[in-house]
Amino acid sequence: MTDDMQLAVKLARDAGTLILSYYRSKSLKIDSKRDDTPVTEADRKAESLIRKGITEVFPDDGIFGEEFDEKLSVNGRRWILDPIDGTRSFIHGVPLFGVMIGLEVDREMRVGAVNFPALGEIYYAETGSGAFFNGEAISVSAISDYREATVVFTEKEYLLDPLSDHPVDSLRHDAGLVRGWGDCYGHMLVASGRAEVAVDKIMSPWDCAALIPVVTEAGGRCFDYTGETTIYGQGLVSTNRFIGDKLLVDMA
Repeated sequence: MTDDMQLAVKLARDAGTLILSYYRSKSLKIDSKRDDTPVTEADRKAESLIRKGITEVFPDDGIFGEEFDEKLSVNGRRWILDPIDGTRSFIHGVPLFGVMIGLEVDREMRVGAVNFPALGEIYYAETGSGAFFNGEAISVSAISDYREATVVFTEKEYLLDPLSDHPVDSLRHDAGLVRGWGDCYGHMLVASGRAEVAVDKIMSPWDCAALIPVVTEAGGRCFDYTGETTIYGQGLVSTNRFIGDKLLVDMA
């Protein structure tokens, strides 16, 4: 494990420990951001912890997080943070929230760590080194038939939007099982072979930066609604290799 990966895993674990001290607290302070999404003191303190840890080891690296202003990079390296992905789950006492830390080098995602502190699960990957869950190698499933696939989603719009001929949207009718196991947890279900497709129609860069290395190193595919692998696009779709290849052909 490289120094980059070791740092990402360590800080994801440390932030998770901090967050658990607020989990299911009746005195948790909750604010609303300008986009009407919730943020808690746990979000802010966890991001501060991660930022401090990165700066101590890699002072020239950039840092781009959900809760604070960007620190610009001077070397082409930028850490992208979501201290609590699934804040609404966290607020409601549901354990499917994660700490996400990604490293982007020259505009390509190289490292991802996703920690679910309330579940005791951590996923991580680095380009060319495979993907891991609690230290064990993981891979996507081998299911290729839409009718046998499990599709998970985050936003209710995936089910409620008007009829669409987009191949990803068609899965809500064609898949064998469709469930709302969303946010970063859904994408890690794909990476570990427990679901075939995860769909997020609305994503910011920090929502997907850590996910792409894990899913792709597990043998899967990550792309937006136009078929591009990017953290700056229109949503994010994670799939196993077989279904992803079919969807990309249909989207072309």
